[in-house]
Amino acid sequence: MKIVVQLLLLTLGFLMLVKGADWFVDGAAGIAEKFGIPQLVVGLTIVAMGTSAPEAAVSITSALKGNAGITVGNVVGSNILNTLIILGVTSVIVTISVAKSTVQIEMPYMIFITFLMLWLGYSGNQISFWEGIILWAAFIVYMIYLFWSAKKNKTEVEDENKLQPMWKLLLLTVIGVVLVVWGSDVTVDAATEIAKAAGLSERFIGLTIVALGTSLPELVTSVSAARKGKADIAIGNIVGSNIFNILFVVGTTALITPVNFEAAFVVDTIIAAASGILLWLCVFKDRKLGRKEGCIMLAAYAAYFIYLVR
Repeated sequence: MKIVVQLLLLTLGFLMLVKGADWFVDGAAGIAEKFGIPQLVVGLTIVAMGTSAPEAAVSITSALKGNAGITVGNVVGSNILNTLIILGVTSVIVTISVAKSTVQIEMPYMIFITFLMLWLGYSGNQISFWEGIILWAAFIVYMIYLFWSAKKNKTEVEDENKLQPMWKLLLLTVIGVVLVVWGSDVTVDAATEIAKAAGLSERFIGLTIVALGTSLPELVTSVSAARKGKADIAIGNIVGSNIFNILFVVGTTALITPVNFEAAFVVDTIIAAASGILLWLCVFKDRKLGRKEGCIMLAAYAAYFIYLVR
């Protein structure tokens, strides 16, 4: 009977994720067009931060409970999944066009801050309060760049969006993000209970179900955005989430308590940086992420997964 309940909760969680992502994309894109803000900027900010809420909640709550060690594994694991699995799956479903600024600025910045976190953590086996301030300073620089980008690339408002009242767009966005985050939580809990009942190890559950579970909002939102022709939101969501995870989530956690950086995280963080480099190389030439590139990224994750469970 317990398994049946968990299966029902798992189904409910997925339904909340799908519908929430649908409303979230519609609301965020509508607000962007109403204010003349490029979709890419919305993807890199509102959508990215909203879908990173599970990682932020898990890491910051853990820090407050005196267990900050989970932070790096949570963030690095999610970033690898975001890049290789989520963009891989999305680009297999639909070709994603990538903005010039994403290739030239945001992706290199994502790679740079991944190496920055590696250096900060490796140098003292932890990320301290002052190193948290460094990460937060880098986050503020990123937000200033996005503000400048929004002003520089302001677009004309389309007539059809003038008809949509702002309260409705805001309501769609808020309800959407609540459903996405809540649905992720329900899905992870149910999947974990099913996995335990099936006799799977805690380590396997943590590396697969929980890591993928906190990245489910990014997956559902990116696929939904790409299918609606909002590809800038899809790619901006992932790049923005990865940047947000490192700078805000790890930075904020380090301000609360030192974040342990175990030796095992060195390899994982290098793989996270390598995933970013692979993504950048895939889109560098023609700024498109298609089925071939998606398959390459999924194969790269399969190799990483084999390394984890060997």
